[in-house]
Amino acid sequence: MPSTAYHLHLPEKLSSCVVFASPHSGRDYPPSFLGTTLLDKRTIRSSEDAWVDRLFDSAPAHGAPLLRAGAPRAYVDLNRAVDELDPALIEGVRRMGHNPRVASGLGVVPRVVAGGRAIYRGKLSRLEAERRLQQIWRPYHEKLATLLARSHAIFGEAILIDCHSMPREALDGALRNGVPRPEVVIGDRFGASSAIDVVERVEAAFRSAGFVVARNAPFAGAYTTQAYGRPLRNQHAVQVEIDRSLYMDEKTISPSADFEDVRRVLRGVVAELAVLGARDRGQLAAE
Repeated sequence: MPSTAYHLHLPEKLSSCVVFASPHSGRDYPPSFLGTTLLDKRTIRSSEDAWVDRLFDSAPAHGAPLLRAGAPRAYVDLNRAVDELDPALIEGVRRMGHNPRVASGLGVVPRVVAGGRAIYRGKLSRLEAERRLQQIWRPYHEKLATLLARSHAIFGEAILIDCHSMPREALDGALRNGVPRPEVVIGDRFGASSAIDVVERVEAAFRSAGFVVARNAPFAGAYTTQAYGRPLRNQHAVQVEIDRSLYMDEKTISPSADFEDVRRVLRGVVAELAVLGARDRGQLAAE
């Protein structure tokens, strides 16, 4: 059975221009895929943004849709461009310039999981890669584009909150002396994917909830923010990365004892984010 492209959770009444998405939390592993990988069932999950979809699952209660991946990141990476194909993995693909993500094995069909561990023994056919893109990548992005277009048509603005998690060790090389370790990293591609007032409100929502927040370092946003962030057209895309160690055991990929507490705090953040919008910001400026 093929993996599901996405799961969509809609509010009873759409009242927010914000769309929440979780492209890396998918865990619908096709048996055929598990039968071909070199990795065991836990290691293959090491690239997942495990449980992030549950952390943000209150979005529909606040009038905003939540789009979450069905397919796992190790199968198809929805935060990569459709043409980021890895010639070291996929037969018949020619190298087209230098792409550091592809070169490291993290193209749209990944060659490795976290830690650079190889997923396959050999190469995949071009036909297999195209089949995954047709069944998973295209339906997900068509739905995401549709949700944003609908929000823009109704509210005159659309804001994408792209939800991710980061391994605690990912920040080790980015820390500076005297600077607190970030628990949340907000990415707007250094101002290219979102208006500054939107990003500031997103950052403020996490800070007011007690999180230590950084911006664009070490994660500024990848394909999704680049593709959907069009601030001059009132379409904004902001990436949110949350330290996994806050809510899960990274070795067992299971929720920790703090999971429900973090989830509860994030419900308040989601409520704050769901009211983002041009009219809301205008009203606050006028008060």
